[in-house]
Amino acid sequence: MAKIKLTKTELKAQTDALKRFQRFLPMLQLKKQQLQGEIAGIVAKADAVSAREREVRAHLDGWVALFATGGEELEGLVTVKSIRTSQANIAGVEIPVFDGIDTDVKPIDLWATPAWMDDAVSAWTSVLALQSERVVLEEQKRRIAEELRTTSQRVNLFEKVKIPSCRENIRVIKIAIGDEQTAAVTRGKIAKSRSPGEGEAA
Repeated sequence: MAKIKLTKTELKAQTDALKRFQRFLPMLQLKKQQLQGEIAGIVAKADAVSAREREVRAHLDGWVALFATGGEELEGLVTVKSIRTSQANIAGVEIPVFDGIDTDVKPIDLWATPAWMDDAVSAWTSVLALQSERVVLEEQKRRIAEELRTTSQRVNLFEKVKIPSCRENIRVIKIAIGDEQTAAVTRGKIAKSRSPGEGEAA
């Protein structure tokens, strides 16, 4: 710990710092709670997306079984060209928001493919969109978790280091100032008792 000056000026500086830390701490704690809530919300969204993907895949199972090679042809028909996102701000954190996907779909020979192929392609496109949305949600979670880690460190710093340190410094300075004032009074009394005028009066 850095050595502090045992002066009234330092006492004021420490008191002001304590007030500042005590004012900022509730805001940091509120931000921490907000970030924790956002992460919980993202996890819930990701779980819901995964559940929807499982449902779509369950519908696809019947079609995939019709392919001799197990559905590789179906998966190869649609590929993700790009994931479209916009930006949002959550508790000061810029995060991507899933808007959709752009896909490349191989041309389908309507005469050489079964009638249900269009529905299968549409379902597989939904799977790809859900997978892409989950990727974006994971990125949201990563960014907010990083901010939560930083905010938690600041909360701990204020709670466990800064505020206790200021309080201890204030206590030490007040004792030192009190001792100095007591010593000054004592010196004054001694000086007064040794005054020639006082001695003659006595």
